[in-house]
Amino acid sequence: MIALLTGKIAHKSPDYIVMDVHGVGYRVQIPFSTYYDLPEEGGDTSLQIYTHVKEDAINLYGFRSLAEKRLFQLLISVSGVGPKLATGILSNIQVHELAQALSHGDLARLSAIPGIGKKTAERLVLELKEKARVSLEGTPAAASGLSPAPPDAAEDVTSALVNLGYKEALVKKVLAELPIGPTDSVEAVLKQALKKLMK
Repeated sequence: MIALLTGKIAHKSPDYIVMDVHGVGYRVQIPFSTYYDLPEEGGDTSLQIYTHVKEDAINLYGFRSLAEKRLFQLLISVSGVGPKLATGILSNIQVHELAQALSHGDLARLSAIPGIGKKTAERLVLELKEKARVSLEGTPAAASGLSPAPPDAAEDVTSALVNLGYKEALVKKVLAELPIGPTDSVEAVLKQALKKLMK
């Protein structure tokens, strides 16, 4: 079971990276919060890894902090919440904010996350209220460094948001309304788009 990877980032996109660990490339799926905090391609990094084994696949999920990984594991322990939805949840809300919403039973905040209906929000609060409070005490907000945007930044952002469950037409409409400059980073565009989509 892989629990930690340290190596160079061979490829970086908003929903996954490829980590080169001594010549072996690992495809690691990540939430936006981790993506914001990673160095550029070619940079060295360490990720906390959750290995998800299915009958037909082994998927790796990576996180910059142990608290984020723990929260991911708590989320997937809830009936009806799989790794894809858990990654989507962590992409739409900061770890400390999610822990707070769970421990305070903030159903309105949880229901505002794409893929989370009222029933799922209630189930999350019911099952994770105490665990989130204990597990994530003192979790700091993630610091994020911005990187220069590749030419296809809008394409990367569209792909990542569609994978999260947003409709492609809506994502393209929102991106068309944003003042995206040639030097804007993927992270910056992603944050702006999410801000508009969450209204």
